[in-house]
Amino acid sequence: MLHAPHAIRIGNRRLTLGVFVAAVAALAAVVAAGIAAGDAATATDFAQKNLAPSLAHPFGTDWMGRDMLLRTLAGLSTSVLVGLLAATASALIALVLGTVAALGGKRADAAVTWLIDLMMGVPHIVLLILISFALGKGFWGVAIGVAVTHWPSLARVVRAEVLQCKEAAFVSVARKLGQGPVRVATRHMLPYVLPQFIVGLILLFPHAILHEAAITFLGFGLPPEQPAIGVILSESMAYLSAGMWWLAVFPGLALVAVVLLFDAAGSNLRKLVDPHSSQD
Repeated sequence: MLHAPHAIRIGNRRLTLGVFVAAVAALAAVVAAGIAAGDAATATDFAQKNLAPSLAHPFGTDWMGRDMLLRTLAGLSTSVLVGLLAATASALIALVLGTVAALGGKRADAAVTWLIDLMMGVPHIVLLILISFALGKGFWGVAIGVAVTHWPSLARVVRAEVLQCKEAAFVSVARKLGQGPVRVATRHMLPYVLPQFIVGLILLFPHAILHEAAITFLGFGLPPEQPAIGVILSESMAYLSAGMWWLAVFPGLALVAVVLLFDAAGSNLRKLVDPHSSQD
């Protein structure tokens, strides 16, 4: 018979796994639906313009007769792809710099720590706009900008984890047994750091999506001809005063739902892998 605390831990693990699976399934569904929408998301039909939400058009249509459900799915798909690419690149930057800071000696640690403090002292959105604009905006400008600006927090976590692992007893024993630096890093340090790295990567993803949508909304991101959520929200501002509320409400809610789902998945996963919060 299971004791209550043990049963609660099992229940928490199942809940975390369920949220994570739901997030991944939602991500796959959004990307697949956005790809399937294809040209239909940009197809115009002026005979069907400015229609309120209905069974035929659940999210309504815009001033060009484009179906807003298809446009929203295509926009989310674009945002998800940018977010995945940028978050993965940013997490890898954090992994490399955090490891260098922990294992590279005092000078390397001081240099990386100074760089982290410098990056965190500048507002994300300002630096992101500057980088995106300097790179000509567009898909790659946004992706590179998000990747370059979102690594500092995770780099600090990686640095702390590697330092803690470096001083652990099992690493000292492995070295005394004659294992080389490469073997110690791959067999002991990497498995130790990997859970926190994965959690950090998942939590970077919603931030990347939000910042991509934000700078695209401001006109410094993806081009207007691309059905991105930021583009949709930006264009809808001119029509809200005419009562066409559905142009902004449904795309905005879809973006918030995806962000909250992955934020919940990352937060629950952090509780599962963090020994200090796993009992909460």
